[in-house]
This record gives sequence, C-alpha cells and structure tokens, in this order.
Amino acid sequence: MNIDIHAAPSPCYICDIGALKANLAVLKDVQDRTGCRILLALKGFAMFSVFPVIREVLHGAAASSIDEARLAREEFGGEVHAYAPAYRDSEFGELMELADHITFNSFNQWKRFKPRVEASSKPVSCGLRINPEHREVDVAIYDPCAPNSRLGIPRAQFDGESLDGVTGLHFHTLCGLNSDALERTLERVEASFGAFLHEMRWVNFGGGHHITRSDYDVERLCRLVSEFQDRYGAQVYLEPGEAVALNAGVLVSTVLDIIDYGMPIAILDTSATAHMPDVLEMPYRPEIIGAGQPGERAHTYRLGGLTCLAGDVIGDYSFAEPLQPGDRLVFTDMAHYTMVKNTTFNGVRLPAIAINDASEGGIRVVREFGYEDYRDRLS
Repeated sequence: MNIDIHAAPSPCYICDIGALKANLAVLKDVQDRTGCRILLALKGFAMFSVFPVIREVLHGAAASSIDEARLAREEFGGEVHAYAPAYRDSEFGELMELADHITFNSFNQWKRFKPRVEASSKPVSCGLRINPEHREVDVAIYDPCAPNSRLGIPRAQFDGESLDGVTGLHFHTLCGLNSDALERTLERVEASFGAFLHEMRWVNFGGGHHITRSDYDVERLCRLVSEFQDRYGAQVYLEPGEAVALNAGVLVSTVLDIIDYGMPIAILDTSATAHMPDVLEMPYRPEIIGAGQPGERAHTYRLGGLTCLAGDVIGDYSFAEPLQPGDRLVFTDMAHYTMVKNTTFNGVRLPAIAINDASEGGIRVVREFGYEDYRDRLS
C-alpha cells in the first residue's frame, strides 16, 4: 500500500483500492470454488463510494436496520438481506420493499409479521436466526452466544413451532476468527438443528470470518461450505464486513502538542473514543507505521485523543526520533468498524474520507465534515 499521507487532510480515513481489490480476489475465489454467496455486512464497512468496486464480486449486502437496508438497495444493489433483534411495525412495510431476505430473531416476531409477508405483492424470503449455544468469542461484548444472549433462538424454543413459510436459517458465532472455529460451530449447529436443515433453501453462516487474513485457512472454509451445501442442498451465505476491508485502509492523524505530565504525551487531532471506538471497546492497540512497543525505540510517548474523556488514550508507542507538533502518524487497518461507529462527541469533527487509487493518480477526497454535520444530528 503506497499512500501519500500528506496529500490528504488530517484526520482522514483513506481506503486503498489496490488492497480492497486484493481482499475481493480472495472472496471471489471462495465463491467460485464453492458456489456460496458472500454479502457485504454494512455494520462493518459501509463506505459507499467504493461499492462499485465491491459489487463486481459480492452478491449483495447484509443490513441490520431500515437505513442500512435502504443504503444497500440504493447504493449497492444485488441481494439485500436484513436481520435485526426486532422490527418496528411502522418500518416493516418499507423493509419488505427494500429487502429480499428478512431474518427474524424470535417466533414472536415471525408470527407477528408473517401475515404481512404473505399479503405482500413483493416476494420476500424469510428466515429465523438460531442460537447454537456454542461459544467461540473471548470478548464478552462481541459474543453472540453468551449466556442469556438476546440474539437467536435456542434449540429448545423450536419444539412444537411451525416452520411453515420459513425458507432459511441464520447463525452467527464468530468475531474475527479462523475456519477451525466455523468447523466447531457447524458441528454444534448440525447436532442441534440438523432435523430442520433439509427443509431450508438457504443457510446464512453469519459474519466474523477473517477470510482475507494471511493465516486464514481458506481450504478448510471451502471444504466446509461445499460439504454443507452437498449434504443439505441449501445455498450458503457468508456475510463478512471486516474481511472485505481488512488492512485496506488507514487513519492519518497529526500531532498537535507534546506535553510531559509524568511521561511524554502527544495530543493528536484524532480520538480513540470518537474516531476508532473499537480501540476502547475491544480493547486493542492499533499499529502505527514506523512505531514500536513502549521502550522498543528511543522515544516513548502516550498518544492521547482530542476529546475531554479522561480515557481517550490510544496507547503507548515508541519512535526512533522525537515527535514534534505537525508530525503525521498513520494508524493501520482503520477501514472497518471506524466510519460506521464514529461519533461527534465533544463536537470533534469526523475525519475526512478519501480513496487512494494508484490507477487514478493517488488520493481523492470524497467527503469532508463540518459544523453542520454536528449540528444537524441534534435538535
């Protein structure tokens, strides 16, 4: 990834088209080898200015709200799949117009909306989200199968219920994991829900598949998907968000001030809580080009964000040379779960959004944000 970091405003998310296409080539290979269909999960990456590149490969998009479904329909095209823990009566009519597949989180919701689906002039394929009660995720906030999870129907709740009108099942147990975790999940899904799988036209394996990571076992994934489809005659869907944009973007920031309040601290023009919230939610320490672990290089700094939140700290990093106001720092792997989750807390402006495309001469800024973006989300 060759990016001229001084050709963009600061702070700025930059998506590299070459890296994005490399990820898509891996996903295309999986589709070609297995016949599965891969969807872009908008909850992870929804930069619609690059949708023309993504829709050349992927079959559609997965939405978790009426607005995501509208974005998928208007900007992406292809198949639109919707799932939410519950649907509003006032929005369901519009959702049926936008979505091709709608997955329900409970039999209560399915029974409530089934008459409207059946009365609709537009065909909609309906599914149920199941909870295999199989845990693979270590971080509790991202574990869909934690005890008493609200996401998906446990096996015990299927007893005595009619599946008339249900054409698919959806499960999600993963978060940034390899295909060995999927294999263990499938064993549990088939053990618990195998009696229903032959009745389904499609099964959605959810997201969290780190397919484009360098150590991901693609061979195992292809084997699992192919064998499952052969066994049940059902179309398999995968809906990664992170894997589509993994390592395809950076966040460029600038040092505003250097202080020493017990240790050297660099204040940046970006923010962990506002611009890269997973740094605090996961939590994790993002990589910076040219930086090392604390003490690894000659000069160690704590990098602080621009908001008044005391914990708005990105982490401790070391550099070969002392940092100075005006220096630019580049955080890697900042395309996914950044733009979709950022906020204007404290009135801190959102980073600009840019595309780096070597075939078009480099950086192109596609969006900058100002006061109106902060004001217009308030009353």
